[in-house]
Amino acid sequence: MNELEITDLNAMYLSEGRLNVEILGRGFAWFDTGTVDSLLEAAEFVKTVQKRQGIVISSPEEIAYNNGWISKEQLIQAAEKCGKSEYGKYLKRVAEGKIVYR
Repeated sequence: MNELEITDLNAMYLSEGRLNVEILGRGFAWFDTGTVDSLLEAAEFVKTVQKRQGIVISSPEEIAYNNGWISKEQLIQAAEKCGKSEYGKYLKRVAEGKIVYR
């Protein structure tokens, strides 16, 4: 099936001289999600962290806002497109400065 593993990609980048390595500190987790069970474990981890910490992991709009790629107004527009969903409410809290990372 010609499936590549992350180590295959690392080796390709290394041989091309394009491999950049960064040690991930606390707050990072890596899951190999190659099986149904491991994918479920990863999903349960994300659900638990989001619920306990009141944050959304990898919210594209939040990431864009925090990096200055979209304005506060654009973030609010994105929140409004989500209606009264939990995600829309979350984006509104981000825009209001109620979700802050340190």
